[in-house]
Formats: sequence, structure tokens, C-alpha cells
Amino acid sequence: MSTNPPRVSVIVPCRNERDFIAQFVADAWAQDPIGGRFELLIADGCSTDGTRELLEQLAAGDSRLTIIDNPAGTVSAGLNAALALARGEIVVRMDVHTSYAADYLARCVATLEATGADNVGGPARTRATGYVPRAIALAYGSAFAVGGARFHDPGFRGFVDTVPYGCWRRDTLAALGGFDEELVRNQDDELNLRLRRQGGRIWQDPEIRSWYHPRASLAGLFRQYFQYGYWKVRVIRKHRMPASWRHLVPGAAVALGLVLALLAPFSMAALAALAAATAVWLAMAIVAGMAACRRARDWLPLPLLPPVFAIYHVAYGLGFLKGMLDFGGRRRAPDPAMAELTR
Repeated sequence: MSTNPPRVSVIVPCRNERDFIAQFVADAWAQDPIGGRFELLIADGCSTDGTRELLEQLAAGDSRLTIIDNPAGTVSAGLNAALALARGEIVVRMDVHTSYAADYLARCVATLEATGADNVGGPARTRATGYVPRAIALAYGSAFAVGGARFHDPGFRGFVDTVPYGCWRRDTLAALGGFDEELVRNQDDELNLRLRRQGGRIWQDPEIRSWYHPRASLAGLFRQYFQYGYWKVRVIRKHRMPASWRHLVPGAAVALGLVLALLAPFSMAALAALAAATAVWLAMAIVAGMAACRRARDWLPLPLLPPVFAIYHVAYGLGFLKGMLDFGGRRRAPDPAMAELTR
């Protein structure tokens, strides 16, 4: 091991990513110089598809790549395992299912130093190939689907509640105690909530550019957002407050819809209310879908956008309600099935 430690440590969780890991590593090594060496620490969560073997081949040819065991298999545990071995004064989190501009690391480091913020990152951007992924990506950029968080605004520069991935001084992460390993999802948001509650500041710079590759199927999207809603309850219970009130809206809307649906066979008023609410939602979905297509200049996914919006809302809302039952009820423990990552 070199006695001259790298300035930046890039930490990456992965599991069963054979189709993507080689390209990700190649893209990482293609990053612009950042005023010092950087190391790449990839925590493998017991992959069974050949990812580990491919990683070992890649590591054999480059000492900057370190493979770390992550027997827990979750993102939080993998990030903490990589963080424990990180030697850089600055830590940057990256994700295998995301593409990065060549100056991503350099921009992160420069922004962290220039702003004095405790965490920096860029806005959430997407890149998709195929009809269904394109529709999912368009919806992901719509406030109607995911709320009005500023990190979805690709042009916003300033202080925000959270950013995708993140770039911190290692001492900042150490003081926070790392990522909450109980959380299978929402670990980034929860860490940023802890940071802000301790007086920390998070800065978004649109010149920090990355592109997330969304799910390839509607079923995969449903599983993803069901888990997001589920684990959001654990975050709220831990902190005794939501990071934002918009996190409560899908669960409340789904609960109201379920109540109206149960009452509809016995009450004309409930049936009328359910029909009116559905009509209003559908009209809003069509308008939001048209706006998303117009921004992207891509009209082909428009017919699929209302169902995609519905999955974002209903999956998150149902997951939130199940989380309330599991974390707020007598058991107050997660469903083991919710501990399995989905892709």
C-alpha cells in the first residue's frame, strides 16, 4: 500500500452488476485529474452472477481498485464497509447504474472547497434507452410524480435538502457515524437529514453532471417505489418528523382511495367522491405527461405516462402504509421481505 494516500476515495456499493460493472470502472478511470490520486473502493454484496470474478480481474490490473466484502448485501452496509477503508480526505459516493461526466469528481471536489458546504452534488438527471425506461425517466423528472424537491431541477444552484450520491470530507461522514445500516432504502436522504439537523449544509451545482439509468420495467419500478415508501416510515419514526411533508402525501392519498373504494358499493357519495378524485388525478396526469414530453421533445412515451405516474404514487403510498403497520404497530420491526434489494 502506498505511503502517499489518495486525496479522494470513491465508494461504491454493488451486487449482481456483471452487465454494468466493467463499463462503470472504465468510466471511473476516465475521470479528469483532480489534483491528486483517487482510489476506487467497491463493496460487493455477495454477487452470484459473476460480478465478483469480473471485479477481481479488473483489480488485478490496477492497484487503485479495492474490492470489499459486504456480507449484509445492503447499500448502507456496503458504503460503511468502503468508508472504513477509505484513505482519502474527501469521499465521493458513486453508483454503478449511473453515467458520469468526465469532470464529475473534479467538479465535486472544487465545489466542496469553494462553497464550504458539508455535502455537494449535482441535480438528478436521467438517461434511458427503450420505450418503458424513457417513460419512467420522463416521469422521474416531473414534479407530479416525485414532488417538487429542488434536486430534480437540473438548473438549480444553491442549498438543498439532499442531492444524489454526495461528496463529503471524510471527517464529516465519520462525525455523522456513517450510513444507517438498518435502512435498505432512503439511506442517502436519512444521512442528509441527520447532517442538516446538526447544522450542516448541502449544496447543489448543476455543473456536477451525472445521469441515472432508471428501471427497465414497470414491475421493477413498482418494487423500487414500494420499498422507498416502506423505508421512509422508518426514517420518519427514527427522527420523529418527516424530512418534507410531501413524503406523506402518497400514503394519505392511497389510504383515502382505499377507504372510498371500500365504501363505494354502499354509498353513492363515496362512489361519486372516488370517481371525481380519479377524474381529477387522470386530468393532472395527462397535463403533467404532456409537459414532461414537451420539455424532453419526446412525445412517443406519452400514452404510457399516466400508468407510470400511477405506479410512482400508488407503489410509494402502499409501501408507506405497510411501513406504518410494521414500524408503528406492535411488532415495530421491518418485514424481512423488505430487506431484499430489487432492481
